Amino acid sequence: GFTQDDAHIFCLPSQIAQEILGVLNLTEEILSNFGFSDYEINLSTRPEKSVGSDDIWTEAQEALKEALALKQWDYEIDEGGGAFYGPKIDLKIKDAIGRSWQCSTIQVDFNLPERFDLSYNDKDQTKQRPIMIHRAIFGSLERFFGILTENYAGDFPLWIAPVQIRLIPVSQVHEEYCQRVAAQLKAAGMRVEVPTGERLGKAIRNAELRKIPLMAVVGDQEMEDGTLTIRTRAQGDLGALKVDDVLDMMTTAVSSKSATVT
Repeated sequence: GFTQDDAHIFCLPSQIAQEILGVLNLTEEILSNFGFSDYEINLSTRPEKSVGSDDIWTEAQEALKEALALKQWDYEIDEGGGAFYGPKIDLKIKDAIGRSWQCSTIQVDFNLPERFDLSYNDKDQTKQRPIMIHRAIFGSLERFFGILTENYAGDFPLWIAPVQIRLIPVSQVHEEYCQRVAAQLKAAGMRVEVPTGERLGKAIRNAELRKIPLMAVVGDQEMEDGTLTIRTRAQGDLGALKVDDVLDMMTTAVSSKSATVT
């Protein structure tokens, strides 16, 4: 399948720069949350065959340059690389080993407003044609998740890890306590796993191989004290903590999108 996070903004020609700036700000906020902050920017200009007047192309291209200048982002000009219906900004992200991946596109469109016969009344009550801006921040969602997985090599921070914590009972005697704690964590929105039918060593090894951010080995002492002895991939052993403290720690790390838990 192919899923694209495409959205359309309708605006006046004079509003293009500010609308583009708003999209650039949103793009930076979202991508930085996923750990991407190194970008390669291209501004693609009018090709030989195109629709729209010279004036509107010039105004749109200058508006894109103005928005990039306001962001203080360096960019390269791709002469003639725009679509026939408008100029665009392409944003490539760089992953942890320096590879570039095309993701975000911000595209001005002069064609669809005309094809849909869209209009608005200006201050003189004269009908005018609006400008359409396409914006896709992730591009293909499936492709972005692939890039994300490669960037982290499957070692996701807590907030996006498919399984956030694994509670490992030392024996069957401790499984009920693990399940009760798991239910409490799940009720708060955490993604929890309690393995069954695995020997202790294998259960720990599987958590390490699957790069689960947090694990807790639960034995008699933890069950008696109402605690979890937490081991993290990023910080090592945190010792025995009350379940409520573990939940608070996880909630803080998730809400702040932190790479570590404290």
